[in-house]
Amino acid sequence: MSFKESITRLNELLERIFATKQEEINNQNKLDSGVFALAFSHQIEDVVVLDILLQTEFFKHNAHLFEFFTLDTKKLFRESLEYQNKVEAHFGIEIKSYSAPKEQLERVENAIGEWGMRESLEKRKECCYVRKILPLKEVLAQKILWISGIRVAQSVTRSDTKLFEKDENFGLYKINPIFDWSDSALWEYVEARKLPKNALYAQGFLSIGCSPCTRAVQEGEDIRAGRWWWENPDHKECGLHQRH
Repeated sequence: MSFKESITRLNELLERIFATKQEEINNQNKLDSGVFALAFSHQIEDVVVLDILLQTEFFKHNAHLFEFFTLDTKKLFRESLEYQNKVEAHFGIEIKSYSAPKEQLERVENAIGEWGMRESLEKRKECCYVRKILPLKEVLAQKILWISGIRVAQSVTRSDTKLFEKDENFGLYKINPIFDWSDSALWEYVEARKLPKNALYAQGFLSIGCSPCTRAVQEGEDIRAGRWWWENPDHKECGLHQRH
């Protein structure tokens, strides 16, 4: 599939969702934020998806329907926070940051600390739940559509990812515009479009998350080998894209 075709198929999906949900969109549009949400996870996939979205005719005529957001876990790399500023400047947009309530962050920090998530899968998932799932629930509560940058090629836990899905966990539509892109296609597009990159990629990181749970990978390792590297690969999801 060509890059142009990826733009076209995203545009067609947006048009279809708008047509089927127009009354709901009109009602929700009274809110301060848009009803279509695009997630920014400080990784290159989301920047590619953002770049594709901004080229669609649907976005050009309906920019007010969209909100760009990120989850500030309070454990992000300095390079990732700097990258967010670069992406905002590059596209001339604002990426709204969401975090869990202060008391919840304090509770999980006291219970788990900086490295306690490595002691058990349960502790790691509790940390992810508070720092990621709670604020994501807030973001998506009034949304109709969630646009993400996940790809089949990223890991075994994402092997059944589809272009268009109904996310049962959060009760809304979900589009994964580059779900079928290979690694080489991804980086070819990045170079062709001269998109900004997180400085951590140059340091050997291939998948970027919170600092205590992400490391650089060695040559030949899987893309997500640096995420929760002490766990079984079948468990390597934080819950944002959990599948039934």
